[in-house]
Amino acid sequence: MWSGCRRALPAALRLAVRGWAGGGGSRRRVSSSWSPVGAAFDAKQQRSRLTGQSTGLFGVPELSSPEGFQVAEEKALRETQQLVQKACTTPPGPQIVMIFDQLSDALCRVADLADFVKIAHPNFAFRAAAEETCRNIGTMVERLNTNIELYQSLKQLLANKEVMDSLDPETRQVAELFMFDFEISGIHLDEEKRKRVVDLNIKILDLCNQFIFGAYLPNKVDKQMLPEDIRYNFAVEGNSVYITGLHANCSDDLVREAAYKIFLYPNAEQLHCLEELLTSRNHLAQLAGYNTFAHRALQGTMARTPEKVMQFLETLSDRLFQRTLKDFKMMEGMKMKLNPQNSKLMPWDHPYYSGVLRAERYNIEPSLYCPFFSLGACMEGLNFLFNQLLGISLYAEQTEKGEIWCEDVRKLAAVHENEGLLGYIYCDFFQRIDKPHQDCHFTIRGSRLREDGEYQLPVVVVMLSLPRSTRSSPTLLTPDMMENLFHEMGHAIHSMLGRTRYQHITGTRCPTDFAEVPSILMEYFASDYRVLNQFARHFQTGQSLPKSMVSRLCESKKMCAAADLQLQVFHAVLDQLYHGEHPLKRSTTEILKETQEKFYGLPYVPNTAWQLRFSHLVGYCAKYYSYLMSRAIASMIWKQCFVQNPFDRAMGEHYRREMLAHGGGKEPMLMVQGMLQKAPSVEDFVDALVSNFDQDFETFFMDSE
Repeated sequence: MWSGCRRALPAALRLAVRGWAGGGGSRRRVSSSWSPVGAAFDAKQQRSRLTGQSTGLFGVPELSSPEGFQVAEEKALRETQQLVQKACTTPPGPQIVMIFDQLSDALCRVADLADFVKIAHPNFAFRAAAEETCRNIGTMVERLNTNIELYQSLKQLLANKEVMDSLDPETRQVAELFMFDFEISGIHLDEEKRKRVVDLNIKILDLCNQFIFGAYLPNKVDKQMLPEDIRYNFAVEGNSVYITGLHANCSDDLVREAAYKIFLYPNAEQLHCLEELLTSRNHLAQLAGYNTFAHRALQGTMARTPEKVMQFLETLSDRLFQRTLKDFKMMEGMKMKLNPQNSKLMPWDHPYYSGVLRAERYNIEPSLYCPFFSLGACMEGLNFLFNQLLGISLYAEQTEKGEIWCEDVRKLAAVHENEGLLGYIYCDFFQRIDKPHQDCHFTIRGSRLREDGEYQLPVVVVMLSLPRSTRSSPTLLTPDMMENLFHEMGHAIHSMLGRTRYQHITGTRCPTDFAEVPSILMEYFASDYRVLNQFARHFQTGQSLPKSMVSRLCESKKMCAAADLQLQVFHAVLDQLYHGEHPLKRSTTEILKETQEKFYGLPYVPNTAWQLRFSHLVGYCAKYYSYLMSRAIASMIWKQCFVQNPFDRAMGEHYRREMLAHGGGKEPMLMVQGMLQKAPSVEDFVDALVSNFDQDFETFFMDSE
């Protein structure tokens, strides 16, 4: 019932909180505390107010200390009990849906905040307290998902045709989504089986946490096992060398090979955890009446069934095959040129040699571009784009004492030219110790219409891993960092504009294969010269980024693009197979080997188990294909709606009206159909992805004078 609370993108953990700063009516005046966005990010540091009482994290008073999580948790559970009683005694009508949404809000406001804090807060005590709260709230959620009285209350509403016909489409959709959450939790089962569902869900939550932890653990070997001349590439402590990643971009073939073989060496405990996780998910799905976990997970998505997903992936793989072989041949030729003694192309070579080919052919050394992409300039570019397309401006706002978890976090107000303040975006952009090295968007508070008639504003966090400024320069971004910034801010604007009546469907609370569309679409804007020309200036000279450099950068993205896409297909197919029929016919490693050879093309390396590092098996279980499907839709939208004019306000408003405004309150394919005036087929998806190699960047260099 409350699966929306923690339906995650790496990008999306969600929460709704009442009574926070900025939670008033639908129209706000411009605040005197707001300042230009670019200057806030190029400044050395923006300090919070140091005087007065601590407001607590995100303005939540209880969270001035780690112990506050228990207080917030107990408060949420008390409110939950009151709302459950209210829901069970209210007659069928729209009030039932509002109560269910309040109940969801009461849980999500704590669970989703805790989900963010447990990974991002620099203080261990805060992280540990948040972790405990996540587990306790999660346990309550699973019990409510199998609460018969709650279920009967909603069932009576859905069975009353006269009342249902009187409800507006959004309210009907929310009621049906709540019922769907009951059904996938096995609400129709007898009491013993419902208890098994609860126990399985709690077990799965624990296994997910264990798997994620293990996926990022370093592997260590005795330093004598590595040649002395490459040890310095890794962390050495005493007699041990610690391998913390794949070192995919290292120029030394031997370093990449050693990192690949050691980091991916099977860990028996992690392997057991994965097997238990997949088996438990399958048991859960079959208890609820689904053939496989994939069938359960894909309900409500654009793809709908694993059969449709596999049709999409197999069709795409067939179309990519010859192009991928050509890409591998080019990479192997480059490896032969640089390392003639060992020229066979291996999995650890793909990222490095594809990069070498791009750099050699197009001269796209990141250091040439960084001076044009100061963080402040990039934020001004986003501000300009949002203003032109959607009438939204971003302003920096000073934070209160205790409101943020690190002093370099910036708080932005998103303000519409007519509607006023839309919500807040906290920008946690800079690297620090113990901070995950991943780019993510988190919904901290979803928007909704409150019982008092006021509109609850959304609050989100965008988390990146950018370098800090130096004495001689502001923070400078590589082209990839700049593109990632645009991607994550696409999620943030979706959260600002998905202003639904119910928090259960607000912003990015929508099917995973739709949620990535707005963010990937922003990558197209980030590659368009007309957009870059608005902000890409050398931080010292003020010179504009030359059009020829943009052209080279965009053309370079086609180089080895088929092989890069083929790798994504391989990962997506593997995800489907792991969540398909059980018991698995072979071990997860044997399935990996077979799938890699069929859907990728580079050989499996004995005694490796890449799947044990596949962290997306937690957040994107059975839905990893979403990146590919969302990219196809974003490509179609770009070509049809924005390629002629990336600042077209009428098209921007059309985009907001058809896709961003609904959150998860409308069938995703209907939103796509409204935007494109057609419902795309599998062939349309594949055509859109494959045509990227030839067409997407052709019109980016039209003279804009």
